[in-house]
Amino acid sequence: MAGWLRKNVLVPVDFSDHSNRAVDEALQMVASPAEVTVLHVLPELSPLEPGEMWSTITDESRKEHVTNVLRERFSDAKYEGVKFAVEIGSPGHQITRYAKEMGADTIVIPSRGHSGLAHLLLGSVAERVIRHAPCAVVVLRS
Repeated sequence: MAGWLRKNVLVPVDFSDHSNRAVDEALQMVASPAEVTVLHVLPELSPLEPGEMWSTITDESRKEHVTNVLRERFSDAKYEGVKFAVEIGSPGHQITRYAKEMGADTIVIPSRGHSGLAHLLLGSVAERVIRHAPCAVVVLRS
């Protein structure tokens, strides 16, 4: 099975149980947890009125907070060595950009399996990633 092992796997997560399970699936594809990077993409903050309390929140503080939450969520021994990253922007774009930047050989991404009208209205991050990924993409259905 060593021929199937991956060396640099990216796993986008949105904190759902399904995306958390994708991290466990990715661990099955690598020789070491250090070969897995967990990525969360935050939405951009919309401009606010001057003086609103949110105006003091910086992108860096948001990223730091989410990184700490990721470390806490994946604190079991089996995740020791997993890397964490947080980006800001459009999820599909940021996932594929980050995969290219890190030289990922595989992206493991969950899909909620929306179809019909729900798919048209919500779009599909997984679909965008498949279309634009610089590497292989494994889509896990719920």
